[in-house]
Amino acid sequence: MLKKINHIGIAVTSLEETLPFYRDNLGMAVQGIEEVADQKVKVAMLQVGESKIELLEPTSPESPVARFLEKNGPGIHHLAYEVDDIAAALAKLENEGTRLIDRTPRKGAHGTLIAFVHPKSSQGALTELCQTSH
Repeated sequence: MLKKINHIGIAVTSLEETLPFYRDNLGMAVQGIEEVADQKVKVAMLQVGESKIELLEPTSPESPVARFLEKNGPGIHHLAYEVDDIAAALAKLENEGTRLIDRTPRKGAHGTLIAFVHPKSSQGALTELCQTSH
C-alpha cells in the first residue's frame, strides 16, 4: 500500500524566519511555496534526497497548525506516506478499524490528494496519506 515517505511536515510560526535555515544552512532546494486556504496554512516544500520537508505556517488562529503550535510549539507535525490510490488505501484502513480524520481525500499542497489518519490509531503520530498527481 505505501510507496515511500513523501514528506515530513514541520509546524513553524514563520516561513520567512525558518526557511533560510533549511535553504541556506542545510542546502535544501525550495520546490515551491503556496497557500492552502481551506487548511489555513502557507506551505514551503523543500527537497532533500528522495523525500521532502514541508514547512507549515498557519494563516489563521483557527488553523489546525496554529492549534498545534499553541499546544506543542514548533516541531514535527506529521509524517506523510505516498500511496498509488488514496481512496483504496483509506477504504482498506477503515475496513481494518483504523480511526480516520478524513474518510475521503481532499486537495493538498502542490497538486496532491491527502487524507489524515487519527494519531490514536498510529501511536500518537499524525499520519498523512498522499497521492501525487504524477
